[in-house]
Amino acid sequence: MRWLITGSAGFIGYHVAAHLLNLGHEVAGVDGMTPYYDVSLKEKRHALLREAGRFTSLCAMIESSEKIAAFTTNFAPEVVLHLAGQAGVRFSLVDPGAYVKGNVLGGYSVLELCRAIRPKHVLIASTSSVYGDSGDFPLVETAQTDWPLTPYAASKKALEVVAHTYSHLWDLPITICRFFTVYGPWGRPDMAVFKFVTNILSGLPIDVFNHGRVVRDYTYVDDVVRAVVALSDVVPAVDRKAGGGDTLSAVAPYRIVNIGGNQPVGLLDLISEIERATGRTAIRNYVSMQAGDVPRTEASSELLQTLINYSPTTPIRAGISEFVAWYKSYYGGSS
Repeated sequence: MRWLITGSAGFIGYHVAAHLLNLGHEVAGVDGMTPYYDVSLKEKRHALLREAGRFTSLCAMIESSEKIAAFTTNFAPEVVLHLAGQAGVRFSLVDPGAYVKGNVLGGYSVLELCRAIRPKHVLIASTSSVYGDSGDFPLVETAQTDWPLTPYAASKKALEVVAHTYSHLWDLPITICRFFTVYGPWGRPDMAVFKFVTNILSGLPIDVFNHGRVVRDYTYVDDVVRAVVALSDVVPAVDRKAGGGDTLSAVAPYRIVNIGGNQPVGLLDLISEIERATGRTAIRNYVSMQAGDVPRTEASSELLQTLINYSPTTPIRAGISEFVAWYKSYYGGSS
C-alpha cells in the first residue's frame, strides 16, 4: 500500500510512518520543518525513516499545493493521512493567525490535492479540544462541538466541517480522527509529559495548573498508530440511515472517530508516575487554570472498538516508563 503522510517528521506522523515501513508499505512524507519546536528532533525522525527504506520525503509547507502535487503525481497514494498543521492549545492564544493558516488554509490545500489524486481513503487529524468544556463524559463523537474555547480548537473544527463538504461534493471517503492527549517516545517538547520530565530531571519547578485539579485521557502513541492503521481499512460510505452511535454522514462518505482509551488520569497521578519513573521528586508550582484549558477530557472508545475491535489499552505507568527511557537515551545521562 502507498501512503502519503503530511507532517511525517512530526510526533504521530513519524510513528505511523515507521510502523508502515516495518510492515512493508511505501510512504511519501511531506513536512514543512517549522520551528514551533526543536527542528533537529524533526530532522532526526526523518533520518530514521529514510534509513528504513521505501520512504521518500519533501520539505514543503502544506499550503505549497503545486510542489506537493508534483511530488505525489507519480507516487499515486492510496491512503492520505493528514497530520500536518499548527499544533498547541496555548500558543493559539498568542498567534491565532498561525492556526487559520496552518490548519484551515493548509487543510484546504490538502483536500484540494485529494480531490485531484483520488485516494481510496483520507484520514485527517483532529483533537479532543473541539469538545470544549463539555460536562458530559465520556465524550462521544455525536456530541455538539459548536463551542470551542481556543483558536486551535476552532481551526480543527473548521477543518472537520470543510472536509465534510469535500467528502459530499466529490465523493471523497474521509475519516476524522479526534486524538486525546497523545504521548510517548519522540514526543513534542511543548506537551506536559515532555516538559515535566525535562524539568524534573533538571531540578527545575513544574507548573501544576488548576492546583492539580485537571484530568486528561492520555493516549500512548503506539495505541494511536495501531488505531489509525486499522481505521485506514474501514472506508466510510454514505449511510442514509446513519445513527446507532456511528457518525457516518447521511450525505457523504465521512465519519468522525475518537482515538482515546477512556482511561482518564489526574494531573497529580501523572506527576507521581513521572517521579517514580525518573527517581526524582518534582518541585511543584501550583497555579491557576490557563485560559482556554478545560478541567477534564475523557474519550468514549465505543465507536473505535466497534469499528476495529480495538481501543487504546496502554496503562499510564507503562507509557511513562517508555517515555522516560527514551528521553534519557536520546538526551543522554539522567537529565
